[in-house]
Amino acid sequence: MSFSWTPHRFAGGALALDVANSVILRHDAARRTDRFAVRDQMRDFPRAAAEFCAERALFGDIVPVAAENETDFIALREAIDRYFRKRILDGGNDQLLAGLLNALAKVLRETSPGSLAAATAHSVLRLIAMPDPERMKICGNCGWLFVDRSKNRSRAWCDMAICGNRAKANRHYRRKKEEETPWGNISS
Repeated sequence: MSFSWTPHRFAGGALALDVANSVILRHDAARRTDRFAVRDQMRDFPRAAAEFCAERALFGDIVPVAAENETDFIALREAIDRYFRKRILDGGNDQLLAGLLNALAKVLRETSPGSLAAATAHSVLRLIAMPDPERMKICGNCGWLFVDRSKNRSRAWCDMAICGNRAKANRHYRRKKEEETPWGNISS
């Protein structure tokens, strides 16, 4: 099965969130897909980020993560997801923040300034300092992390064209199924 980085894959609104979202269906062990588990996909990510990422103007050209730094980069990705997911759900956790900061420090000490890992670390620092953290959300359809930049802060999906349409189609399908049931919701 072929794969390509498309604009939808960069719906997070920040490089750090796009990196965290490189794990598809993260909380479904049977269907979970780690796009960075395939080295070519991780190596192609910076080129696609330069084209599609919301923060692309901040980073310029980003080079792939060096092979010797991949383990630290993946550790940073996982720390990003754990910390921001917890922060969105219930305000954060000091231990998770400390873990994220440790992963950031290690990446910043051991990678080159123009690498994907360093750019991701700088994106994380911007997210931590974000003046309105309530804009960070979890997609109601796929579970990806994203920044809601809508004027009224009402965005519910990472990408309306994909997840929003799927959610609406599912609701429509359920309503139609309920209407088709001749006996409705009869209790015995």
